[in-house]
Amino acid sequence: MIKAGIIGSTGYAGQQLAWFLYKHPNVNVEFYASHNYADIAYNDIYNNYYSYIEDKCVNMETAISKLSEIDVLFIAMPHGKSFKITEKALSLGVKVIDLGADFRLKSKEEYQQWYGLKHESVNLLSKAVYGLTELNREAIKKCNLLANPGCYPTATILALTPLLKNNLIDITSIIVDAKSGVSGAGRSANIGSLFTECNESIKAYAVSSHRHTPEIEQELSNASSLGDVKICFTPHLVPMNRGILSTCYSSLKKEITAEELISLYKDFYKDDYFVKILDGLPETRWVKGSNLCHIGIKVDTRTNRVIVISAIDNLIKGAAGQAVQNMNIMFGLDETTSLDIIAMAP
Repeated sequence: MIKAGIIGSTGYAGQQLAWFLYKHPNVNVEFYASHNYADIAYNDIYNNYYSYIEDKCVNMETAISKLSEIDVLFIAMPHGKSFKITEKALSLGVKVIDLGADFRLKSKEEYQQWYGLKHESVNLLSKAVYGLTELNREAIKKCNLLANPGCYPTATILALTPLLKNNLIDITSIIVDAKSGVSGAGRSANIGSLFTECNESIKAYAVSSHRHTPEIEQELSNASSLGDVKICFTPHLVPMNRGILSTCYSSLKKEITAEELISLYKDFYKDDYFVKILDGLPETRWVKGSNLCHIGIKVDTRTNRVIVISAIDNLIKGAAGQAVQNMNIMFGLDETTSLDIIAMAP
């Protein structure tokens, strides 16, 4: 059995991790660490675990003392909080899967620019593997430090990579209009995510300044053979609990039909169980509660633009589900283990 620990276990992503790991046939969770809920039983925090997860949450000091007892550490904390605990875990031979942003960007300068903090573990940046499973599977198999992607980047990079790999679009023309459910803002108290503040409304936020922008550009640039990719990225908050819909626009470099692109995408992702290329258009309700990414493609012949739309559950494929998918690969398991779940309707 794989022995796991979760730091940040009571946030939304941490809770979703607990859900998947509880039902995982190859994993035992040795501790659930929480800053705000230490010494409180997990099923008293989330009553859906009543009689299932009765362990009491531990504080950070206790979690650190237990690192030598585990094989893999999941960290689901805000940026800037993972440096010391990651270094400690790696020194003890523990694999680390960080769901935060501290190891996603390869440039310490970009990290400081976008997150407003000095990077305290620069020596680990070259060792961290960006964990977008479908694109980095071979590197993930051998890594000890995995940077789990952000939710907007997961949906957007999966949507655009086949176009860039095949040199089909003008890399200066990419516009991304993305929408997220309120759980993407986290569980902490915030006026902007209160029910009466966001219900019956939709709003753009962090326009031209969202911290996921350099992460998306970094990985899209890796996919392109034509140089650095810059995007225009605008996220929106919509009044639903879960889900991301990323609508990606770009100019085509040659004439190609939607049917040809759908065929190209299906071939590109033919070995990727969780990416489904649709003949129609995706909706968040059809991926909610699953580790799936649905992608739809349209061509606007009038403007010579391609529109690629992808949908994921931000807490699963955009966070905890992808983290478990990566853990499965890191430990030589079938990557669908514990994750083969169809979205529930309605």
